[in-house]
Amino acid sequence: MERKLKEIFPIMDIEHDCILSKKGDITVVFKAELPEIFTLSNQEYEAFHNIWVKAIRVLPKHSVFYKQDWFVQDKFQPDFEKDDLTFLSRSTERFFNERPFLAHSCYIMLTKMPAGRKPATSLFSNLIRKTIIPEETIKPSFLQDFLDSVGQFKRILEDSGYTTLTQLTSKDLYSDKGRMGFIEQYLNLNEKAEKLIIGDLSFDEGLRVGNKYCQLYSLGDVEDLPGLCSSRVTYDKYSTDKTKFSVGFTSPLGQLLPCNHIYSQYIFTDDAQKTIKNLEAKKLRLQSLSAYSRENSISRDATNDFLNEAISEQRAPVKSHFNILAWTEEKENLKEIRNQVSSALAQIDASAKLETVGSPQIFWAGIPGNAGDFPLNDTFDTFAEQSTCFLNLETGYRTSISPVGLRLGDRLTGKPVHVDISDEPMRKGICTNRNKFILGPSGVCRAILN
Repeated sequence: MERKLKEIFPIMDIEHDCILSKKGDITVVFKAELPEIFTLSNQEYEAFHNIWVKAIRVLPKHSVFYKQDWFVQDKFQPDFEKDDLTFLSRSTERFFNERPFLAHSCYIMLTKMPAGRKPATSLFSNLIRKTIIPEETIKPSFLQDFLDSVGQFKRILEDSGYTTLTQLTSKDLYSDKGRMGFIEQYLNLNEKAEKLIIGDLSFDEGLRVGNKYCQLYSLGDVEDLPGLCSSRVTYDKYSTDKTKFSVGFTSPLGQLLPCNHIYSQYIFTDDAQKTIKNLEAKKLRLQSLSAYSRENSISRDATNDFLNEAISEQRAPVKSHFNILAWTEEKENLKEIRNQVSSALAQIDASAKLETVGSPQIFWAGIPGNAGDFPLNDTFDTFAEQSTCFLNLETGYRTSISPVGLRLGDRLTGKPVHVDISDEPMRKGICTNRNKFILGPSGVCRAILN
């Protein structure tokens, strides 16, 4: 059965640089600049993790934190039109021309749902039904209170010095002639804003977006999650018996996963007291059924431990979900993508669950501004401290805008990157003094930088 997108599209309008859904949800979108991979120490990973916990704690009740990390295969495009290109410079540009690498973009979407909104499930979502705008949404205080919380969230993250947030305006969210806005980029899985190519969405034989064949892998069940999680993990390739080299806990699902994919991270903040009350009722039900099944007895004990930790440690209970949307334009490459994603999940001791029946609802909820319609039966209860361990904390190497520096190679792909090793580290507080020792025997230049 075919349906026109405009008939079921969940977004109503964009006003005041906010996305308004047909269910009354208000969403603010930021583009984030994360630290470069392989640049943080163990202590910095822990500090960055704590910053995310503090930021999520300031979000109001009935809100959704939705982080969307795009990893798209791209090729290095040199500039041959420069006037000051020498023979060696032009030869270098030719050598690196079309060098493949993984481009990364990070977007953070904060959604506020009106109180009393009926939660979505896999059976009922705005993909198959329509509702009217709740009365609370049209109150001026509803938007202003939410924007105040968003401002606190942004301030906490930026004051840490690890990341910067830039809010997307209505011009960035809207599409115009010849250019796709942020919403259409997701619906077409095409982040090249200068190209406007509209494709069909098909859910008949797997998920297909235009000419892209997609696979959706989810972490929405406690049984699929690793037994332990942390802000960092040891990267064995660069570690020795005496020194441990750290990367982010979910870096294998991000910058280290060499295929086109979007890593989506959802954290739902609800009324903590209501959540605890529901868990108390669940514990009582399991208590009454524990005599009939050992599984019920184990679930009762786990629920009781969760409640004890929530009250004694003053932790914030949240609901979370994480998924990887990978795609390729060649259908025969789907098996290779499945192997790559399964291997990446195995590195963090998680199990790969390939979504089939539930993929339309999860993909639909990923539309910017529609996170409030995510099916809650595909989420799990946890605390903010554990949930933020699954956030992607890193990006690829960036070229410095400084006019001075050296051209170095990306450690993962060899893509050329312009790096200022002199002035920029002092401006950022990385070092307070500059020393260089250069040794060049037999035509080979060796440098020691302090």
